[in-house]
Parts: sequence; structure tokens; C-alpha cells
Amino acid sequence: MKRESGILLHPTSLPGKYGIGSIGSQSRWFVDWLYAHGQKVWQILPLNPTGFNHSPYQCYSAFAGNPNLIDLDELVSSGYLETGDLSTVPHFSSHCADFAEAIEFREPLLQKAFIRFRETGGFGLPEYTQFWDEHAWWLDSYSLFYACHKNLKGKNWNYWEDALATRTEGALHFHFRRFREDVEYQRFLQFVFFRQWFALKHYANEKGVEILGDIPLYVSYDSADVWANQDLFMLDEKRKPVKVGGVPPDYFSETGQRWGNPLYKWERMKERGFDWWMARIHFNLKMFDRVRIDHFRGLESFWAIPYGEKTAVKGEWLPAMGDELFRILRAQLGNLPIIAEDLGTITDEVHALRKKYGFPGMKVLQFAFESGSDNEYLPHNYETDFVVYTGTHDNNTTRGWWKSLKAEERREVLPHLPNPKEEKHWQLIRLALSSVAETAIIPLQDVMGLNDRARMNTPGTVDGNWNWRFTQRELHRHHGEKLLKLTRLYAR
Repeated sequence: MKRESGILLHPTSLPGKYGIGSIGSQSRWFVDWLYAHGQKVWQILPLNPTGFNHSPYQCYSAFAGNPNLIDLDELVSSGYLETGDLSTVPHFSSHCADFAEAIEFREPLLQKAFIRFRETGGFGLPEYTQFWDEHAWWLDSYSLFYACHKNLKGKNWNYWEDALATRTEGALHFHFRRFREDVEYQRFLQFVFFRQWFALKHYANEKGVEILGDIPLYVSYDSADVWANQDLFMLDEKRKPVKVGGVPPDYFSETGQRWGNPLYKWERMKERGFDWWMARIHFNLKMFDRVRIDHFRGLESFWAIPYGEKTAVKGEWLPAMGDELFRILRAQLGNLPIIAEDLGTITDEVHALRKKYGFPGMKVLQFAFESGSDNEYLPHNYETDFVVYTGTHDNNTTRGWWKSLKAEERREVLPHLPNPKEEKHWQLIRLALSSVAETAIIPLQDVMGLNDRARMNTPGTVDGNWNWRFTQRELHRHHGEKLLKLTRLYAR
């Protein structure tokens, strides 16, 4: 058995002077920190281009990278910006990702880099032409989608003129010519993003650090994916969703979670040989060493909410075809480096699907201390084929969670904690690392002992999420030293 541990941290949370973290030097600094403190896995959230609330789970594309993560300093090193271009930087918060102001600062610089790239013959570079050859199958639609989205303001694709919304060949060619500058700009941004990303992945792998990516089950309605593959989604004759995704009432919300994403037509997926899903998983397994599939149970059956419902209370379970999809993938790839997010109420059929293909499931310690000693999230009930977390990006920080517990709830927790004199967040980290679960992942906020102000996301809410950041000075030496000591103690 391969025992290992790692850290959950999205790149936007990394330190840096440009408003949000990047996939350049800041990420390499963090890889160095992971390596120095015995961590073998860096888990991140989806890296795709985000929409209005900057949720990495509601993106304009399931394939494109988020240009906001491009390292500006590396554009100087590449010769597409000059040092003076970055001499005047607004005062950004070091503790909060200010997406709007960061994008306002970054956009003119990215445009300037694009112009410089074009003027110096960048479109003719072998590296660029190779990138275009390899990625045209998704980049062609995405770049035009984004250009139209920018220029046809206030309208998502469903409100574009019919010829464009239905993707007639004439309309596609016309709008490509009309918005050619923006189309080529988006292609340049993707070229830079993936060049920086794969350089980072290579750097991490050379240090013995694997990167664990994240695949959301669904895609956003207002995305290049739905626009380019309308036959794969439950849409009516007016191209609007018939039913949308979510989950029924659960631990996180009494009214469930209505995500609003369009649902898949699985029969049509099958007719097309599951080509879109196959491409998506292959693509992500090239980008990352392993991937977590969010809301894995939706690949066995999914909660379908009528489009007009305000909450997720009313809905029905409908069957999916994950078994057939994974059967084809396994025939192509052999063992699949996939982690199944199987939290919440999970049926025997979902457990059977996960086990059939050898996917590790997930355990979260913050869920472990209710309903007695047979709670499946308590470490003594684990099997090895799981990834254990103190909490995930959807949980409070462990310190914030402990503070929120009532006195009687704390009394349920205390008998399970191994060292009463140790801080509560370190005791839960110790529980995770000492468990039989093959992999243990700790959010960096818990290693740093941060309170609820460092929470990444509160499910069912829109505002105030995804924006936590930290500074290098806040990640103290003793944080890493204690993590390394426990990692070695428990043979990870």
C-alpha cells in the first residue's frame, strides 16, 4: 500500500502582488514548500475560466484554462512584456482575492503581451502551431464563444441570433471574421496558460509532487461546451434547460442545492460513443496526475430539478451511464487514476460503481462525530481505498468548525481526539494522517490553524466565496515542521 499525504490549496489563494495567485513562480514556491515538508500531493480546484462569481465550478469551458492565473512576470521573461509594464501595481489585499480589480489591472497587460506576441511572429512559432494543432478541437469553439460573449454584451449564447445560437456554418464564419482580433487573443491566452501550466506540472513531478485535479460533474449552461454540444443536454425547443442539476436536502442545506446546470442526455451521449466525456477525462488526465470527480454519484443516478423550481426540494432521481463510460475508459487506459467524491447520502449502487473500477472514495473528519461509533467517517471504520480529509473546500476550517460546535457536540468529539493538550486542528490532522486511508489531504488553512474567515466556500451561497489568500510570512516555519514530523511518524 502506498501511504501518502498532501495539501488542498487552490492557486488563486497563493501569495503574490498582482491580486490573485498564479501558476508561475508563486506555485513553484509552494511546490518547494510541499517537497520540503514531506507532502506528495497538491490538490487544487478546477482551473477553467470562471464566470461572474468566480466559482471554479461554474465555468465558460470544461477545457480552457483560466487566464487570470497566468503569471505576469513570466510574460516579462518571455519577452512579451517589459519590466516597466509592471512597475506600477495597485495595492491589492494580501488576504482576499480581489478578482474584479485584479482583472482590471491584468487585462491591458495581457492585451499588450498579445500584441507583442503577434508583432514578433508568434503565430508562426512551432510551439504555437503545435499547440493549435493539438487543441483546435475545443479551442476553435471556445475562442469564438468567448469573443461573442464579450462583444454581444448582456446576452448568453441562447439569446444570440438564431443562426449563431444554432451554429450554422455561415454564422460561425461571419462572426469569426467580425471578432477575429478577440478570437486570436483568446487563443494566445490559452497558449500561454497551458505553456505555464505544463511547466509547473513538470516542476512538481520532478520534486516528487503529484497534482490532483478536479472535474465538476456538470458544466455551466452559459459555456462553450453546451453551445457546441446542444444535443447532449436536456434543452427544450427554445434551447433552454428542461431540468437542472443539484442535490436534495442534505448536511449542507435544508432546501438542498440547486446548481442550475443543464443535465446530460445520457442516451445521446451513448449514441455518440460518450465522445465528449471521453475527451474530457483524457484531457484532464493529461493535465493532472490524478483527478477527483466531483459529485461522483451523478454518474450512477442524478437529481433532476424542474427548471422553474427555486430550490432543490422537488426533483427526481434519474439513471446515468457512468458504468458504460468507465468500461470504455478502462479498456483504453487500464487502471484509472480517479478519486470519487462520494460524500452525502450514497446508495449501494454508487458504492458498487466506485469499487468496480477501483476508485478511492472520500472521508471527511468533520462529518465523523455524529450518530455514534458506527459513523462511516470515523477512522476506525475506514478501509484503505479512501482519501481522508479534515475538511474540504466546502467545509468550514477545522478551527472554525470547532468554534461553531455546541457543548454537547464537542462532548461527542473529545473521546476520539488522541492528545487533549494539542490544538484541535492538529488533533484532527493527526487523526487523518494516522488513519488507514491510503491518502490524507489537509486544507492549508488547517495546517495554519486559521478560523472561519479563511473558509473557501459555503455551499448554497453566492457571495463571499473563493477569495481567501495568505502571505508567505503567515505560513510559519513551525507549521511545516510539525506537518513533516507527523507525516514521517505515520509513514506517509
